[in-house]
Amino acid sequence: MLAHLIEFATNHYVLSGCFVFLLVLLIVTELRKGGKSLSSRELTALVNSEQGVVLDVRNHKDFSSGHIVDALNIPFDKLAERMVELEKHKAKTIIVVDAMGQHAGMVARDLKKAGYTAAKLGGGIASWRGDNLPVVK
Repeated sequence: MLAHLIEFATNHYVLSGCFVFLLVLLIVTELRKGGKSLSSRELTALVNSEQGVVLDVRNHKDFSSGHIVDALNIPFDKLAERMVELEKHKAKTIIVVDAMGQHAGMVARDLKKAGYTAAKLGGGIASWRGDNLPVVK
């Protein structure tokens, strides 16, 4: 099967090149929709300057096992009905955190559509812990 794919790609290099180009464009477009991806250092700077609020979208059990200090917890599946809780933070950047970054882009996109300034923590709480930064239980 792989041999057939390689043979096709070499025989139809223009078509294969167009496919790869379009795939890269799709990935870049989807990544941009979710807003800016912040590092742990950038998140800390925003929160310390009181210009950012951390929104953890993991379920309550995962949130309770360890989260960033002063993070708000609104689970991903309940965000639409609980978005009004974020109204008092509309002037700040909402920094979305999840387990590994799989839902943060979608949540940040939804927040932007609702009029919020939103960003996401690149790599989620896993990258935060990977940088040996503190979590609260």
